[in-house]
Amino acid sequence: MSEKKYTAESITVLEGLAAVRKRPAMYIGSTDIRGLHHLVYEVIDNSIDEAMAGHCDKIKVTLHMDNSCTVSDNGRGIPVDMHPKEGVPALQVVMTTLHAGGKFDNDSYKVSGGLHGVGVSCVNALAEFMESTVKRDGMTYRMKFERGVPVTELEEIGPAHSTGTTQRFRPDEEIFEVNQFDFETLKKRFKELAYLNSGLEIEFKDERTDEREVFKFEGGIRKYVADINAGVNTIGDIIYGEGEAENIMLEFAIQYSMAYKENTYTFANNIRTIEGGTHLAGFKTALTRAINNYVTNADLPKKLIKKLTGDDVREGLTAVISVKLPDPQFEGQTKTKLGNSEAAGLVAALVYEKLNTFFEENPKEARLIIEKVVDAARAREAARKARDLVRRKGALSDNSLPGKLADCQSKNPEDSEIFIVEGDSAGGSAKQGRDPKHQAILPLRGKILNVEKTRFDKMLSNKEVRAMITALGIGIGQEEDEKDYDKLRYHKVVIMTDADVDGSHIRTLLLTFFFRQYQELIERGYLYIAQPPLFRAHKGKFERFITDEGELHSFLLEKAGDDLKLETKSGKTLVGDELMALVDNIRFMRKKFGECETMGITTELYRVLMNYPERIQYSHFETHDPEAFRKDMEEAGFKVEIVVEHDDELEKDRTYLVFENGNGARTRLAMEFFYSKLYKLGYQTYRNLLEQCGEMVFNLEVKDEPREIQGMFDLYEAIIDEAHRGWQIQRYKGLGEMNPEQLWETTMNPENRSMLQVTIEDAAAANDIFMDLMGDNVEPRRDFIERNALMVQELDI
Repeated sequence: MSEKKYTAESITVLEGLAAVRKRPAMYIGSTDIRGLHHLVYEVIDNSIDEAMAGHCDKIKVTLHMDNSCTVSDNGRGIPVDMHPKEGVPALQVVMTTLHAGGKFDNDSYKVSGGLHGVGVSCVNALAEFMESTVKRDGMTYRMKFERGVPVTELEEIGPAHSTGTTQRFRPDEEIFEVNQFDFETLKKRFKELAYLNSGLEIEFKDERTDEREVFKFEGGIRKYVADINAGVNTIGDIIYGEGEAENIMLEFAIQYSMAYKENTYTFANNIRTIEGGTHLAGFKTALTRAINNYVTNADLPKKLIKKLTGDDVREGLTAVISVKLPDPQFEGQTKTKLGNSEAAGLVAALVYEKLNTFFEENPKEARLIIEKVVDAARAREAARKARDLVRRKGALSDNSLPGKLADCQSKNPEDSEIFIVEGDSAGGSAKQGRDPKHQAILPLRGKILNVEKTRFDKMLSNKEVRAMITALGIGIGQEEDEKDYDKLRYHKVVIMTDADVDGSHIRTLLLTFFFRQYQELIERGYLYIAQPPLFRAHKGKFERFITDEGELHSFLLEKAGDDLKLETKSGKTLVGDELMALVDNIRFMRKKFGECETMGITTELYRVLMNYPERIQYSHFETHDPEAFRKDMEEAGFKVEIVVEHDDELEKDRTYLVFENGNGARTRLAMEFFYSKLYKLGYQTYRNLLEQCGEMVFNLEVKDEPREIQGMFDLYEAIIDEAHRGWQIQRYKGLGEMNPEQLWETTMNPENRSMLQVTIEDAAAANDIFMDLMGDNVEPRRDFIERNALMVQELDI
């Protein structure tokens, strides 16, 4: 049978593009960092669909210095012929019409991730500009859009020797609260996509930092499981199976380890289904049934013959389950749970058949797995006994509450709050300083168990954990239905730890406990983190408690403002609010210089660019003499080479400036840098400072005593030093350093206190970070430390 052609007729229009810019969150979930990244996911999903259809094996994603993003593939290219119904090129229909694409007729794409078809048109609507370049039928075409509106006709720009689509867009700063892409977040998603599409190469480059990653996994999800289990003591080889029934394709890979946590990742059409769904239910059923069937029918010792539950057979399991189906039904555009009822039975049948065959053919490995899961069953029995002990009769009555709990008088959960406090000394201060009518105090001794790598029965045998479980009154169990959240005794559960490295560790251990054992408590909004002050500033009889360093600086500057007078070279005298505004601008510039360092742009070069008499723009060298620019830069200490290179993906020339200092060190900047916030906002602020001050030479007068200061950053340090003069600054590390009255006034009094409410914005990301930082595998922790080491500003050891 001949393959159906992918042409304009393949594009089905359901409705016009409307209201995306007015209500962007309806289409991409939010306008924060998650929504920003969702734009990239929507564009790359189109390329992945081409890969799944067998037409694409390489995707390239590039983040540019102006925070635009390019996604390029070597697929068939979006059709460009005239659409029969719309009367405009098919590319324009795809880019400007909601629910338009080749995914609705099941001929162009049998399976696709972008189910709703809102993808690329939504991105276009929410982008300041979008440029689509298509190579197909031996020709290269281009069309440009601004905020979803075409600004050029479809243009033929030359011959093409390959096929594919390239989309370049910059998110609209009018829409997004955050406009800087995060390399690590995107990298994680692209790596996942490469695992799920064996043989597909995804190249990811960040021109802002010169980081580059290439992902290509011939082993597909087998390699995924192997990498998850790297550094863990595994049991046997990876069990892999694939199959197809009723147009649903299934791939799964599993491996057991000696760990206690279950790591199961489920995907539907390459989309991570963090809440699982019907495919996960089918897998769980088949796994439990296959292992129980083997225990019943194989010739095993008596000690290994035991009825096993789903929890038993999944302890220490790492599994990746990927289904691809033509009409996936997800719960909402965020696509976190698969709802297709037919998937459960088909997945269960295929997995059961593959596992039965594996166990019969590999009796040694089967025996090792059975020993592991039977051991888990025995631990479950021990855990049940421990749980029953925690839930013993009368466990919710006052006389059986933990001995160290100082309970509150109120029995109404809505009016009651419990402070989980680190250490007995802080607990003593909290007990004396609290409002006994509404506030309960539970001091914990030392660090609680890390529940991420502890078996359930061992967790329940821990005295501190048991005290928390009993005090909360919800009950405990590995399934949510074993807990009764209506019996929660306090509607504010507050973690209150010291402001040092041990306090941070204890807080992290407690957050791990609540996330793994009481996730619904967090979802209901009952978990908080107390914010005790970091500083006490006092002078004479006056004292002030301050939460962080930024507030401390602002407070001291405000107090010092009356004693300071600044004269600039331009003849202006600045005092009070005007002087504080100047200091704020200098602080902003300090931050920008710091950002440049992380991007490999030296302070020396950034300062020269800030001092250049006019703002450099994309088209600078079309309207200005490059030689004059070179000469100006050479006088400032930098040789400049202007390099023009052809970008094969974008099918256009790109300009780079290569700066070389007197020592021969070279810095290469794409012209896009001059459209970045780092340059634009920095330049504008710096010019404002120059206009206000003239030269950066100042006369600072403190209580009528003048002194000359050169340079804005030296001025900033001098003003901060003067602001500190005469104040006693005490930095609190432990809650016990405050007396009960101070602890009440600063941290516990509802009228004055500041508390952080713990929320779960992204369940998948939260799950991954707890696994990486608190789990058995050391490698992800080391990677995290190496990645973030240079960002540490204050190291407490």
